[in-house]
Amino acid sequence: MLERSAVVLSTVAGESDPAPPPAPPSTGRALIRLARPKQWVKNLLVFAAPGAAGILSSPAVAARAGLAFIAFSAVASATYVFNDVLDASADRAHPTKQHRPLAARHVSVTIALVFASALLVGGTTVAALVGLAFLEVVGLYVALTVAYSAVLKRFEVIDIAIVAACFVLRAAGGGAATGVTPSSWFLILTSAGALFVVAGKRLTDLRHARAVGSAAFEGRAVYPEQFLRSVGILAAALAVMAYCLWSLAVPHDIDGVAWSQVSIVPFVIALLRYGLVIERGEASAPEDVFLTDHVLQVAVLVWIGTFAAGVYG
Repeated sequence: MLERSAVVLSTVAGESDPAPPPAPPSTGRALIRLARPKQWVKNLLVFAAPGAAGILSSPAVAARAGLAFIAFSAVASATYVFNDVLDASADRAHPTKQHRPLAARHVSVTIALVFASALLVGGTTVAALVGLAFLEVVGLYVALTVAYSAVLKRFEVIDIAIVAACFVLRAAGGGAATGVTPSSWFLILTSAGALFVVAGKRLTDLRHARAVGSAAFEGRAVYPEQFLRSVGILAAALAVMAYCLWSLAVPHDIDGVAWSQVSIVPFVIALLRYGLVIERGEASAPEDVFLTDHVLQVAVLVWIGTFAAGVYG
């Protein structure tokens, strides 16, 4: 009787057995998380070259660009899995990455590697169907990302250059898939924009490292904060210059309005908004920024509208 009373009193006082830990996700759900589908947003860059060339309205071109998107999404997910296999031990010391399926031991390394192999085979098969030139770009992307995960992420400057190059390869792949030869201004703009995003990601990661301890970021290149800020400013300035020069070269207008030049305004606003997100320390995952920041989304939509009017008008 006394023991039962003690239990009742402890319950009333707010004391109870701790809640059981959440059950681990099923293998299927864990594999989906391992593929990082949110990061497929980056692969929309394959539509940039045919879009800028004014041919994306063709159903055949749009279909080829769509296949390129599928191929890049599959092979990119395969490289993410490979990276997570290599980083599993370090990720367990990270405040957020410790919840990744491999770091949390929700998926075995064997299953993860089989999954990555299936994604790689599927993606390269689709790439081969699109064409040899596109397959070569995809192969270069895989080689760069694997080398980055295994070794090159430890080297300053090379680290950010390779991550930025992977963005550019997506855009170049879209051109290869649709028969578009990207212009010099297109490549400069894509390279500068990618470098701006990567520098912002590294700056946010640096601040997080200071907050949680550098042990969570061992094995990666480390930069002074002022260097990363300078890289971001330089890249943003180069992107704006390249975009302005491109817009002045586009002859199309509608009722006397040069929409390609009008599109400079939302383009710059989008860059400034992203720069603010970087300064707030919220740019660690660029795909999350584009999926959640409503001001940035509006600026991008307005830019797409004015850009399309300038190119297709």
